[in-house]
Amino acid sequence: MNAARISILLAHALAGWALCAATTAIGLGATTLDRVLVVHAIAAPVFFAAISRVYFWRFHYTSPLATAIVFVAFVLLADFLVAALRINDSLALFGSLFGTWLPLAMIFVATYLTGWLVLGRQKVVVQTPK
Repeated sequence: MNAARISILLAHALAGWALCAATTAIGLGATTLDRVLVVHAIAAPVFFAAISRVYFWRFHYTSPLATAIVFVAFVLLADFLVAALRINDSLALFGSLFGTWLPLAMIFVATYLTGWLVLGRQKVVVQTPK
């Protein structure tokens, strides 16, 4: 895979992470942490399903499994470098099952299933009986 394809894949991962980060930042300014975690846990897989649909529909340079792994790894790394180290100056967010690990698992599942569904539909070939 070349640099342009990797850039496109990572740009999609960045878009999903940015939507999740914005949801968290706006939520923290408007409501309690507990409510923000619930909204984030619901929104994260929705965001990544939508982004995955676009990625698989237009590009699909990677398999659903590889894409799900890259998306989750990107989110994990970005959360570590930006949220934990730069913003919070603490690794405490990684101690939260509901705040970190559940959304990551749901991002993985949403990305994988979306890819599987989109690519599966593209492979359907109508055959006429002989």
